[in-house]
Order: sequence, then C-alpha cells, then structure tokens
Amino acid sequence: MKYIYVLCLVVLASVYAKETYTTENDDLDIEALVKNLSALREFAGCFLDTVECNPVAGDFKKDIAEAVAQSCEKCTDSQKHIFNRFLEGLKEKLPTEYEAFKKKYDADGKHFPALEAAVANF
Repeated sequence: MKYIYVLCLVVLASVYAKETYTTENDDLDIEALVKNLSALREFAGCFLDTVECNPVAGDFKKDIAEAVAQSCEKCTDSQKHIFNRFLEGLKEKLPTEYEAFKKKYDADGKHFPALEAAVANF
C-alpha cells in the first residue's frame, strides 16, 4: 500500500511540475550586455533576423515568440530578469529596434503589455 501511495505522489509531482525553458544561459550577465551597445545591438539583430545569431542569442531566440505570447509563463526567474533588462535596455538605447521587436513578436499588440507586466519585478 505504501508503494502505491508513493507512486501516486511521484506521478502527481511530475504532472504538476512547471515546465521551463532550458536554463543553460540563465547566468548571462545581462547588465554587461545592456551597457555594451554593440552587444545589445548584436542580440537585437539576431532576434530581428538582421544578423547571424551567436550561440547564446540563438538559444534565447528560439523561445521568444512563445514567451511573448504566453507572458513568459515558462521562464525561470533568471530569464524574466534577463528579458526585463533586455527590453528596458532596448527601449532606452535602441528605440527603433525596440519597436521592431514588438512588431515582430506581437504584431497585433495583444501580448506585449502582459509580458512587460510579467517580467517587470525581476
């Protein structure tokens, strides 16, 4: 009987475990990236398909569309912080790219306000 109870708990835990994006690059120094205009421009260019992506930017890019549409629901706290600081830096330093980013990933403007609210405190 104990084994069945434990098995049920394990199954329930795995069903309700929060799915997240890969955490491989959660240690990105986003503060340094935002301060470095060239690096910020490189990441923005990758996300906007205007330059070739480096491996780290490419890793983030593969999840951006879903993260925007789902208000970063699968993002870890680190990823929310990275996304928040990236958007703030883009908005402040590269406003044209910021608007292009919003248009590319949320053409109808339905998801971006919720995304920004979801990552605002990180």
